[in-house]
Amino acid sequence: MLNAIKKNGATLALFACASTGLVAFTNFLTKDTIQEQEQAQLLSVLNQVIAPSMHDNRLYKSCTLVSDELLGTSEPMPTYIATKDGQPTALAIESIAPDGYNGTIKLIVGLTLDGTITGTRVLAHKETPGLGDKIDLRVSDWILTFAGKRVSEENLADWNVRKDGGQFDQFTGATITPRAVVKAVKNSALLVNRDIDTILTQPRNCGGSDE
Repeated sequence: MLNAIKKNGATLALFACASTGLVAFTNFLTKDTIQEQEQAQLLSVLNQVIAPSMHDNRLYKSCTLVSDELLGTSEPMPTYIATKDGQPTALAIESIAPDGYNGTIKLIVGLTLDGTITGTRVLAHKETPGLGDKIDLRVSDWILTFAGKRVSEENLADWNVRKDGGQFDQFTGATITPRAVVKAVKNSALLVNRDIDTILTQPRNCGGSDE
C-alpha cells in the first residue's frame, strides 16, 4: 500500500514537472509572437484615434506616463505623442472611467495640441451585452460622436448625456455607462488642455525609445 502511494506520488510529481516545463517552453516559443500581436493591436487603435497622416514617428514607442486624478486612477497612464517632421502634432492618452455599470472602463482619447478630439476608443470594459456595450465600436458607432469636439470652461455643461442636460445620447435602459464614458473623455481633455506643455516635454518613459 505504502509503495503504491509512493509510486503514484512520484508519477504525479513527474507529470507536474513535465507540464510546467511544457508551459515554460511554449511561453518561450510564443513570447515574441504575442508581443508582436500586442504591438500590432495597439498600433491599430492608435491609428484609429490619431490618423496616420498626422504623424511620421513610431507612435506606440513614443510614450510617456502621466499621473493625475482626472485620469480616473492613481496609476500612471500611457500617453502617446505623435510627431511629424520632428514636431508634435497630437497625442493619445489612456484613462479610466471608474464608474461604469459593471466596473471600470478603459479608454484612449486622441487630441490635437489645441484640444480637439481626433478619436476615442474603448480598450476594455465589462458592460452588459445589448445595453452598456454600445460604447464598443464593434457594437455601435456611439463612440465616434466625440470626434471633432473640444472641452472648454464655457461648454462644460454640454459634456453630459442628454438626461443630464448635455449633448450626448444615452442608451435605452442604460444611462450609467455612457455617463461614465462622457465624464472620462471630458476629464482627459481637461487634463490635456491644462498640462499639454508639461506632457510634451516629459521623458519618454514607457514603450521604449522612438529612435
